[in-house]
Amino acid sequence: IGLTAAEATVMALGIHSDTGSLTFEQTTVRDALALAWLMGQGASQRAIADFTDPGLSPTLQDLLTLALETLASQIVNGYRLGWVVLETAGYVPGLSTLTARLMSLTELDALLVAHRYPASSGEKLVLIGRARAAIAGEDGAERGVNFHQLFSPLGGGGHPTAAAASLRCADGAASQAQVEALVSQLLTQVPPSPTARDLMSSPVRTIRPHTTIGEAQRILLRYGHSGLSVVNAADDLVGIISRRDIDLALHHGFSHAPVKGYMTTQLHTIEPQTPLSVIESLMVTYDVGRLPVIDQGRLVGIVTRTDVLRQLHSPGTPRDGEDAQLAPPPPAQLWQRLQQALAPGIWQVLGAMAQAAADRGWHLYLVGGAVRDLLLSDAPDCLRLQDIDLVVDGFYQTAQQEAGVTLAQAVQAQFPEVELQVYGRFQTAALVWPKDSALGPLMVDVATARTEFYPYPAANPEVEASSIRQDLYRRDFTINAMALRLTPPQPGTLLDFFGGSLDLAQKQVRVLHANSFIEDPTRIYRAVRFAVRLGFTIEPQTEGYIRHAIASGIYADLQGQMAKVPALQARLRQELKYILQAPYWQAALALLDRLNALQCLHNSLTLNEDLWHQLRRMDRWLTRFDPGGKQVIPWQMRLEVVLSHLATDQRGAVANMLQLPQATVDRLGQLAKIEADLIASLPQHSRASQIYSQLQGYDWPTLLLVSVRRPRLGRLIWRYLTQLATVSPPLDGNDLKQLGYRPGPEFRAMLTRLLAACLDGEVCDRTSAIALIQREYPLPPSPAKR
Repeated sequence: IGLTAAEATVMALGIHSDTGSLTFEQTTVRDALALAWLMGQGASQRAIADFTDPGLSPTLQDLLTLALETLASQIVNGYRLGWVVLETAGYVPGLSTLTARLMSLTELDALLVAHRYPASSGEKLVLIGRARAAIAGEDGAERGVNFHQLFSPLGGGGHPTAAAASLRCADGAASQAQVEALVSQLLTQVPPSPTARDLMSSPVRTIRPHTTIGEAQRILLRYGHSGLSVVNAADDLVGIISRRDIDLALHHGFSHAPVKGYMTTQLHTIEPQTPLSVIESLMVTYDVGRLPVIDQGRLVGIVTRTDVLRQLHSPGTPRDGEDAQLAPPPPAQLWQRLQQALAPGIWQVLGAMAQAAADRGWHLYLVGGAVRDLLLSDAPDCLRLQDIDLVVDGFYQTAQQEAGVTLAQAVQAQFPEVELQVYGRFQTAALVWPKDSALGPLMVDVATARTEFYPYPAANPEVEASSIRQDLYRRDFTINAMALRLTPPQPGTLLDFFGGSLDLAQKQVRVLHANSFIEDPTRIYRAVRFAVRLGFTIEPQTEGYIRHAIASGIYADLQGQMAKVPALQARLRQELKYILQAPYWQAALALLDRLNALQCLHNSLTLNEDLWHQLRRMDRWLTRFDPGGKQVIPWQMRLEVVLSHLATDQRGAVANMLQLPQATVDRLGQLAKIEADLIASLPQHSRASQIYSQLQGYDWPTLLLVSVRRPRLGRLIWRYLTQLATVSPPLDGNDLKQLGYRPGPEFRAMLTRLLAACLDGEVCDRTSAIALIQREYPLPPSPAKR
């Protein structure tokens, strides 16, 4: 619909008035686009300039004075709300400008202005609402003051932070009642403010006053903290020492001095119910980066500046200029998606576990790959979760290592068909439903939240009970370091402290820690596996960390290190298995080679063209026929091809280091001799029976390995495996008995000769086979004939 210049000018004036000429916080892109369109329709800029004078008219100035005197306000969950009712004898233009001026003078977070004046029948009520910004609830949705939602039932509308309505009331009493109802709704719109209990980390890492500066510095390094709480023998908080304090003491050579001489003793503390607004104010006023949380005299947690920033600016929320589609779904949507992804019976199990955790004052979280896949899936009903990882966080109570087992035992009582397995120093529990059960096969792992530290590269980590934040912090990649809350309040809330959801949206694998690959080389293989499997790229800095770890030479003596750490050997073998049995194994191997990551197995290992040819030949062998029952395991055969390119004396050692089966270790150790024997003799055989006799002593994996490595022998081995090995003689032992032969050692020789004759084409049916046997093994004459 085309507009006249006057119509376009009036509409443009409305936008300028409501947005302060596009300068108010509630201004949106839509406002600017609409204004640009109106300019294209011929809106008069001169007229707009004349009528958008920011000054207030005398009438508005008087109303502003009255509004400031009669303004009512209330702080709700740290959010400052105000409302005012203005009564005049008639309509007053420019009230939106007055509302903006009131907002700037009072520093309110939201303001409701009600203008009442007589009308032809009853009273006219004009409502204007303004808010500085929408309040994001824990589910990411705008849950706070929403004036559009407030005014829509009255026929008004606008944005959540800027809206208006106009209505008629029967009389002044009805008008006043309407305003009071709106104020009541406004107050109830504000969601509960996050408290220290929601923000804090727990349990708190503490030290004693006599702890030395040097030891405090080692603790900071171990746990990645920026400060430590100091408690006395009664566990009362007596001070805080920051990394800056420690660095200063070390600079002056006081590593041996106790921390009590450097710690801060003038402490500012908060309680678990302290709201976020108070925490912000304390940090700004006293310039402190951490506030201890005290509950009934006991140190139960600590809130850091980082915790506050994470709450205000969630890592899952896109920053200015970023695509809003990068933000994760809100909790309600994630909760619904999880329910769709799970069978009803499994959903019932998780509900029972969440209730059991909530009854004990704990939080229960879904963690790991299930959360990642849930965020990635557009069709969650396609997910088939059979391995579910859960973490129990004891909230701010004393960390309990047995929390996971306690929870699993409580749930087992409700599901008698389930088997409970407990393992590990931290008593991790697994609930296992067998394959033939209603939910099977299903495994639910329940672990207590914990943290870990690697004392040296490739070592077993030292593990301690901790909080869900520390538990996520110990994981490998951001996309695997997210958790979904299963317990109230707000089940479905995504915990994403490291930007994992953004990395999922940007399709990249990013490591959490710079030293991650030095601490555990199997993470290199995991990074490659996730990148190839998901179609992601390895984030550039993460790739740099991988290359630095390999170039540092830390893996040069890995075989010796791994001998001390059997668990690391098993993890590396498992990662190789995951890669080599997947349909994307070629792409994954190529990426490992490009990163020089095969050096984690041996520093001389690379994928040259010859090795690629051998791997592809092995793949053709494995896809052309099914070697079932022949001890041929596809992923293991591919690994044997790779290891066979090591020096002769290294093959078996690396296979043994990877804890491969003894048959594999022996085969790789003897491979050079086997190949030499076959190369020397096999091509000399002209008859099929000779080939059969030469090869029948070797198992299928050995013959496959030799075949792909030695093309000259490949055709003969192929012929043996696909043709000769399937031939059987036309007669068996029972047939020989019926012919009159007595069972004995000669039977074996007779059947072997018969098989050779079949292979060489001397016999082709039972008749010719009987003739050959009777000719070459004549029966002795009977006594009667003698």
